[in-house]
Amino acid sequence: MLKSVDEDAGTARSEVALPSEDQARSDRPGRVMLVFKALLQTALAGLIVFGAYEGMNYFVLTKPEVPTRQAREMVYTVETAPVEIRDHAPMLSLYGEVQAARSADLRALVAGEIVRVNPALDAGATLDAGDEIVAIDPFAYRGAVTEARANLAEARAQLVEARGRLETETGNVARAEEQLAFAERDLDRAEQLQGSGAVTERAVDERRLLVSQRRQAVDQRRNALAIEEARIDQQQAAIERLEWRLEQAEKNLDDTVLKAPFDAVVQSEAAAVGRLVNVNDVIATLYDRNALEVRLTLSDNQYGRILSDEASVIGRPVEVLWFIGGEPVRYSGEIVRVGAEVALARGGIDVFARVDVAEGQPALRPGAFVEVRVADRTYPQTARIPEAALYGTDHVYVVVDGRTERRSVTPRAFDGAHLIVDGDLRDGDVLVVTRLDEAGEGVRVSDPATRAPAGEAAPGGAGAAPGTGGSQ
Repeated sequence: MLKSVDEDAGTARSEVALPSEDQARSDRPGRVMLVFKALLQTALAGLIVFGAYEGMNYFVLTKPEVPTRQAREMVYTVETAPVEIRDHAPMLSLYGEVQAARSADLRALVAGEIVRVNPALDAGATLDAGDEIVAIDPFAYRGAVTEARANLAEARAQLVEARGRLETETGNVARAEEQLAFAERDLDRAEQLQGSGAVTERAVDERRLLVSQRRQAVDQRRNALAIEEARIDQQQAAIERLEWRLEQAEKNLDDTVLKAPFDAVVQSEAAAVGRLVNVNDVIATLYDRNALEVRLTLSDNQYGRILSDEASVIGRPVEVLWFIGGEPVRYSGEIVRVGAEVALARGGIDVFARVDVAEGQPALRPGAFVEVRVADRTYPQTARIPEAALYGTDHVYVVVDGRTERRSVTPRAFDGAHLIVDGDLRDGDVLVVTRLDEAGEGVRVSDPATRAPAGEAAPGGAGAAPGTGGSQ
């Protein structure tokens, strides 16, 4: 039975796979029509593409010519600056601290009670030289002056008495010498008469005794005169001592009033009416408002360069800038001394510059942090140019007949945003300051300040600027 089923299936497949001849003849015309349509569509598409190509070529070939303008040379607008060849000294920008060059602790020179205080004696207040600060009770010191004057007057009176006695003794010596002379002449006569027998030997001896007595009297008077002279010397010494005591008493009296020794600013004070002070007690601390200086530190290289310059470090002018309220206040000054040793902690050498405060300027205060500008060493016959004008490390561009020309230079020092250079530059050259991306020889430039090509004079003082930007 299985065999019968397989045979039936095989017969069915034969019938499906092998169509009849009539059916094949009926499908042939449809296939030909389909092929013809495909070929026709392909030919139409090709014709359309070919027509488009030919049309494009026609329009391209028959396009009218558009008139063109000749391209202009590009002109760069730049800023220029004239070159000045002279001696240049770059400015060093340093920082320092203001300090008082002179200050003083005013101490009580005598002891006593404070009876008067200057109302302006407060920290930060200003005092003029000679202004009274405090006064100490002068009663005891006036009494000492009175006593010293009385003692001196008494000693001077005693000196007058001693000089009178000296004059008396001087007269006594003179008279005693006269009496001695008389006695000696009388003795000579007696000795002459003794030879003739007119005078006895006893009379001669009496005269000799008288001469001896007169000599003794002269010696006594001379000793008395010497004593009076010594007393006068002693009295003069006593007078000198009493004069010194009077001066000391007067000085102590003057010292009861303490005064400002210079134009000062009060830094601190410790005075009040009724306070008992002893000698050497601090009353106030002042600093001289006209003797302010700035301490700044120069590195070894900076100090060496300045030291090698023709100008000395001492006396070199400086500019001091104190930034208060957002705006700098400028003061002038000069270096007055150099530190005694190298400041290792600050890495250089300390120098001190005195600051001059002009009338109307804010008063500087010790401790203020300031900027100090001081001239570095001088570079002779150099040019000072903006840093942006240097290309690479060795050349700049100047303008000659409206075009750039390369010049070789050698930088020597920095001066803020400028350079000190020397090289192939001449006084009066026009330097290109604006930075050009396409810098080179022969680039045409224009300076808007003159409205004419840089390096050329504008006719009539003005001229039409050439076009800038790209080609036209």
